[in-house]
Amino acid sequence: YILTIADNTDEFSMCLCEAPAPSQELVDKYDALRITFYKRLLNALGKVQEAVGPAVQRVSESEQGASILSVVDRVQDKPELAAVLKVASGLGEEAAPLVEKARASVLGAYEQYLRPYVGRYLNDGIDRAKYYLDKFLPAE
Repeated sequence: YILTIADNTDEFSMCLCEAPAPSQELVDKYDALRITFYKRLLNALGKVQEAVGPAVQRVSESEQGASILSVVDRVQDKPELAAVLKVASGLGEEAAPLVEKARASVLGAYEQYLRPYVGRYLNDGIDRAKYYLDKFLPAE
């Protein structure tokens, strides 16, 4: 597919079938931001587990909590659940290359068509967000 827009003064053409490859610098920057985001999520999850842990322990010691835990244990032991988890895991592994290709295509298109116009503003916004995230949701 080729998109062409023309008027009296300018012509714009873009091939929609081939996405430009992103530069290694952009891929490295994206990967660093993605890894930091996951670290922030894991750190937040750890803090939530710390805060909720004592309450869960108290609930699990009660009669109702013990019955809930036994139901959860029974569900986890079912072979149907194991089969569903195995299929989901397989689908995730199969989709990984497609996700990587889509990510590279989006980064390449961003770099070629948008970064010259919005890159500086996006970078400034990310830096401002990092300042507050480092205060309230640190990665470490």
